[in-house]
Amino acid sequence: MEINEYIVEQMVDPTGIISGDRYEFRLYFTVDEEDELYAEGGTGLRVIFAVEGEKEWIATYHFFERSTEKPLDFEMEDDEKEIVLAFCKTHAEG
Repeated sequence: MEINEYIVEQMVDPTGIISGDRYEFRLYFTVDEEDELYAEGGTGLRVIFAVEGEKEWIATYHFFERSTEKPLDFEMEDDEKEIVLAFCKTHAEG
């Protein structure tokens, strides 16, 4: 998985219920036409990245078709999770 483009925004919890910080990432990447994640309009991954003290993790995620925002029902593989987590740790605003 090679991330070509991304958008990150810190999420605001006006209620103060959620401890720590949350960031919404929209990661865009290209995949081969033979790959099950391939979408003609492009493929994206929405990630909610959580930070609380020294702990950093992926709270939730979903793949989507970039051109339509339609969710795609796929899970990340372990190696993909490692790549995405490292990317989020490096690119979270803070």
